[in-house]
Amino acid sequence: MMFEEINSFIGNLKEVAVSDERKAILKPLTSFVQAKVDKGEEVRLNFICTHNSRRSHLSQIWAQTMAAYFNIKNVVCYSGGTEATALFPMVAKTLSNTGFKIEKLADTTNPVYSIKYAANAQPIIGFSKKYDDAFNPESQFAAIMTCSQADGGCPFIAGAEKRIPITFEDPKAFDGTPQQAEKYQERSLQIASEMFYLFSNIKK
Repeated sequence: MMFEEINSFIGNLKEVAVSDERKAILKPLTSFVQAKVDKGEEVRLNFICTHNSRRSHLSQIWAQTMAAYFNIKNVVCYSGGTEATALFPMVAKTLSNTGFKIEKLADTTNPVYSIKYAANAQPIIGFSKKYDDAFNPESQFAAIMTCSQADGGCPFIAGAEKRIPITFEDPKAFDGTPQQAEKYQERSLQIASEMFYLFSNIKK
């Protein structure tokens, strides 16, 4: 069972409109997931950004959560960067405020988090890493570029079956400002609603 607060949050996403422009951007990923589901193959999604600190983590976590919500089996979501930094604390706080249960497993300069959307679900392990880290898949995955900088600066992703740009604006621009919490929540809501739209269109 998904945590009640997350369940309720996802239930309200039906009211959040996804524009036709964004639907067109999401279509290649929807097709990739559908093709894997049709063949009964594992769906591996690696969300890639420059620092693997904000958008790629939000995308990984929401995609994994939506796959579970819509009961799409064999979906495993990953994230990585063109360099490793640290998961930005505001991302963890934003997810925690939405109902995710977050525990810090290692308190280092690059902390490791356990992120759970349901009591009995396998936790998502969140920490900053390069996209080709040993933690991530080596082949037969979709590389989803969540920031234009990584998309432009990283033209080749070894092992990726498909490379799909789905870029989001960086909430980092509002770090240290009064709008910080609001802007992180706004980006999380956008990513959640787009992953909701995507997985709601997968036919089992």
